[in-house]
Amino acid sequence: MMNEKMDAMVEKYAELLTGDTSEQSIEEIKMYVLYNHIAKTMPALARHWNSLYPEGKEEMKRIVRDIQQKNKAVREEKKEDDNS
Repeated sequence: MMNEKMDAMVEKYAELLTGDTSEQSIEEIKMYVLYNHIAKTMPALARHWNSLYPEGKEEMKRIVRDIQQKNKAVREEKKEDDNS
């Protein structure tokens, strides 16, 4: 029951953040949220992970850039809609 509620919240977050609720997008957003939380609350762990898995770090950078680009497009679209 709780999983369904969390899934619904994550799906809505994905929609609001990126406008994309595909399964791949939702999985990337889950990774993004978890990584950001770990990096903020346990930066030593994030640094350790980055050094152990440099390819993972690069993939996380790609995911973050993709999410940021989608978010920028969503914000610009909303801004245009507000000006109409």
